Amino acid sequence: AARRRTAWSGLLAFGPSAIAVGPSALALLGVQGLPRSFPAQVALPGGSHSRGRNGLRLRCFDAGMPLVRYRGRHLADPHWALAQAVCELDRRHGIAILDSALQLGLVETLHQVRRIVAGRRDAARTRTWWGLVDGRAESPLETEARLQCHDAGMGPDDLQVLVHDDSGRVLARGDLGWRLPNGRWLLVEIDGARPHTQPAALYTDRRRQNAIISTGRFDVLRFTARDLVNHQVVPTIQSFLSRPLGPPPGRTGG
Repeated sequence: AARRRTAWSGLLAFGPSAIAVGPSALALLGVQGLPRSFPAQVALPGGSHSRGRNGLRLRCFDAGMPLVRYRGRHLADPHWALAQAVCELDRRHGIAILDSALQLGLVETLHQVRRIVAGRRDAARTRTWWGLVDGRAESPLETEARLQCHDAGMGPDDLQVLVHDDSGRVLARGDLGWRLPNGRWLLVEIDGARPHTQPAALYTDRRRQNAIISTGRFDVLRFTARDLVNHQVVPTIQSFLSRPLGPPPGRTGG
C-alpha cells in the first residue's frame, strides 16, 4: 500500500497528463519485489529528465512507449516499466521484480524487456541477471532464498515441487527443492511474516507439512524473512545436504 501511495503521489503532483513509469508503474500493476521506498517517477509528453518537485522524479517520455490504463490514469506498458526500473535497482530487487512480472502474467517472456534495456544506462550490469530469473517464484522472499543458494553454489534443482500421495493426488508444493541421491527430496519453504502468523494459516501450514512428511519421500525445512536477513538459510541447507542419507523411499532400515 505504501508503494502504491508513492506512485499516486507522483501522478497527483504533476496533473492529469502525468504518466506513471518505472517503479511507480510497477507498484500500481501489483508487481512485488520493489524496494520498500523509492522516489515516485512520472513522465510528461514532451518532458525531459529533472528532479521534479519535492524529490519526485520527472523522466523523459520514451519514444514509442505504449501505455496502459489504470483507474483513469496512464501507466507505462509493463515491458517498458520493467526496463526502466531494472537498470536502476540492485540485483536482488531487479530479479525479484522480473520474477514477479512473469509470475503475474504481466509479461510472457523477457525478450522485449531485454531489447528495451539494451543500450540504456547501467544496462551492462544486468547482463548476468537474466539467466537467474524464474517466474515460478511466488514471492520476493522465494527469489532471495534462491539467489542466496545460487551464490553459494547450491541452487535448487526445481521450484514449486509437487507432492503427490500414493493415489497421485497433489497434496502440496514445495517452494524450493533439492533432489537427494537416495531418491528423496529436500523441500524448503519460505514463510512470509503476515500470512503465516495468523492462527488459521498456522493450522493449515502444520497440516500441510504433516501431509508432505507422511508420504515418506520428502524432508522439509522452513525459513522466515528473518532467516534470510541473518543468512541462516544457506548454512542450514548445507548442513542438511552434507549429512548421511537414510534409506530410499519405500524401504526401511535394519
